[in-house]
Amino acid sequence: MNPTLFAMLAVVFGGAATALQAPTNAKMMTAVGSPVNAAFVSFAVGTAALGILAVMLQSRPDMAASRALPWYAWVGGLYGAIFVVAATWGVPRLGVATTITLMVAGQLLLSLVLDHFGVMGVPKQPLNLSRIAGVALVLAGVLLVRRS
Repeated sequence: MNPTLFAMLAVVFGGAATALQAPTNAKMMTAVGSPVNAAFVSFAVGTAALGILAVMLQSRPDMAASRALPWYAWVGGLYGAIFVVAATWGVPRLGVATTITLMVAGQLLLSLVLDHFGVMGVPKQPLNLSRIAGVALVLAGVLLVRRS
């Protein structure tokens, strides 16, 4: 299989999983009393699954290389926690489609800035009318999803 196609399918699958994660965690929230508690359960299960997968794949971290990382490389889990808590809280109030489209809109808006300035070492991709129009269309989609 073409590596680019495989990567694209993997990312689409990951996006679909986030659409499932939001209502799943919202259901958990009803039992555990808050979006933070639901996110905690979600991360605990995810951590256990990743631990099992790492053992199965015999994957070992390079501790010397990890010590050389900049500080921001260590806070990715914090962003994930914010995402999961926001989605867990948002789904019962906004619905799955509106919550996810708003999250995608937020991701795209910030990604334009990150790409434009090459933040955190990502390849620079300057803002242009086509990229701005693409994000504007997604934002228009948020409005259409919310109004329907």
